Amino acid sequence: MLSRRLFSTSRRTLGGFEPSLTSQSYPEIKRNPNFALITGQDVSHFGTILSRNSIIDGISPENNASEEDLAPFNVDWMNKYRGQSQLVLKPKSTSEISKILSYCNFRKLAVVPQGGNTGLVGGSVPVFDEIILNLSSMNSIRSFDPVSGTLVCDAGCILEVVDNYLAERGHIFPLDLGAKGSCHIGGNVATNAGGLRLLRYGSLHGTILGLEAVLADGTIMDALSILRKDNTGLDLKQLLIGSEGTIGVITAVSILCPRKPKATNVAFFGLPSYSHVRKAFISAKEHLSEILSAFEFMDSAAQKLSCHHSGTRQVLEQDHPFYVLIETQGSNETHDSEKLEAFLENVMSLQIVSDGVLAQDESQLKSLWKLREFIPEACSKSGGVYKYDVSLPLDCLYDLVTELKNRLVDAGVVGENKTVVDVMGYGHIGDGNLHINIPVRHYSKEVASLLEPWIFEWIGLHNGSISAEHEHDQANEGHKGSLRPQWNFESV
Repeated sequence: MLSRRLFSTSRRTLGGFEPSLTSQSYPEIKRNPNFALITGQDVSHFGTILSRNSIIDGISPENNASEEDLAPFNVDWMNKYRGQSQLVLKPKSTSEISKILSYCNFRKLAVVPQGGNTGLVGGSVPVFDEIILNLSSMNSIRSFDPVSGTLVCDAGCILEVVDNYLAERGHIFPLDLGAKGSCHIGGNVATNAGGLRLLRYGSLHGTILGLEAVLADGTIMDALSILRKDNTGLDLKQLLIGSEGTIGVITAVSILCPRKPKATNVAFFGLPSYSHVRKAFISAKEHLSEILSAFEFMDSAAQKLSCHHSGTRQVLEQDHPFYVLIETQGSNETHDSEKLEAFLENVMSLQIVSDGVLAQDESQLKSLWKLREFIPEACSKSGGVYKYDVSLPLDCLYDLVTELKNRLVDAGVVGENKTVVDVMGYGHIGDGNLHINIPVRHYSKEVASLLEPWIFEWIGLHNGSISAEHEHDQANEGHKGSLRPQWNFESV
């Protein structure tokens, strides 16, 4: 029986101290009494399925694992959430997962599937004593067809490892994330991760050809098709993409991978308003079209904080209210340069952008991307951060940040010696995805009450979504029904 774990605001302790138990931080979350307690007999049974080195056992006296052994699996990577699991299982095959889940379903034992543990809302760590099903040992690349570009790999493969494998063969993975050095392919699919280049390559719903998964009762769902066209029966894989472990555990993925671009360009601009950001996006679509791979924006507060904590100097001489990072990728450097020049001429002549720079080499390209990718980590440096990942129509996307900041300022909680450091927005203009971060010096019930449910209600009034590309958390769990038809959730 699979157990879904959803959490609210980000919590991060300073100085490397152990975070509080999630069950203590969120006392409203109660252990489901329908789940049984794990016994030594259960551990013995798992020992008949897995080898001894695939089990981290804190239950049996003879194999009593220490808290230090279990901590990397109980605590999320940002040191915000801490569960109480005493048992970690690390299967190496789909068959082993099937046997584990079949037994857990029979015994009514709660399970938390875990990949690279890079999520931002605690969905990959337990709250109570759930069994952790860690897929890191399922990390084989099963096959790759260089003609069609079809890759088949285990769910435990690390994204960067797969991307490097593909690069050696002239291809790339159609997803890029800041956490690519740790995140797993299975977790990417389970959360329907969008990433930095969804604008170019689309969502995983469009690139995944097939999936293999194990359902809660242990049934193996083999839908690992490598065909681009297959209209036989229901397209069940689409239900698993973004399901976050509620339907089953993804064990393997078949995905279409594009050719590696021969030419990459990155430009970084300063703009006077959010309206100018939208105008720049219109121009980019007109002049860059098929080679446009990323269009990222950030406000001044986010850019300054990123520079401050990353040690990166500001690349433009003057401050600007908004910044945009544009990336193009194509197969012909001359062709791409001509299109980029046409775009630059357009936005400069119309005074859409105030200033800008172009990366001249690989080092500068990485430095410009760092300004954008380091923002989430920079936001957590003050002591804590409330995070919201939402989708909104582009015409009102940044209005949420403006109105939220005004709300907090009017309440007197923002300032030099106040709880809230600032309110900042950044994200992917290409798919209408806004990340709102509210860095705080400490967590406060007053601030939390100012944020919720106001943010969710605002999003509902503006036809948005409270979960764009990250998992659902405890905070928005109670509000999702107001934004989507209730049957959408009751039918799961």
